[in-house]
Amino acid sequence: QVQLVESGGGLVQAGGSLRLSCAASGRIVSINTMRWYRQAPGKRRELVAAVTSDGSTNYADSVKGRFTISRDSAKNTVYLQMNNLKPEDTAGYYCNAGQVRTTAGTLISSSWGQGTQVTVSS
Repeated sequence: QVQLVESGGGLVQAGGSLRLSCAASGRIVSINTMRWYRQAPGKRRELVAAVTSDGSTNYADSVKGRFTISRDSAKNTVYLQMNNLKPEDTAGYYCNAGQVRTTAGTLISSSWGQGTQVTVSS
């Protein structure tokens, strides 16, 4: 019903930047909140940043001042600009769409993408 595809991951040196994108497709009318999570090997998946439909944002303390989340609601796309990357940012990054209203009149509580790998070398 709803598909999320992330892109933009890769290998970068510490101090570098990457921009992740996540495009949602399907029978979408609206998406309430879009989020980025990450999961490093052996660790729990953690929330990195979120942006609501009215543009409100919040960030994990570990990325404040370095990462910026934004969205293009017309394109159902969310971005994560990551600056001053650190080795501890190395993880799989996953996009999540919350409270997706579809053209069929249904409300999907949560949809996930497959993830994109970010590796930061020291």
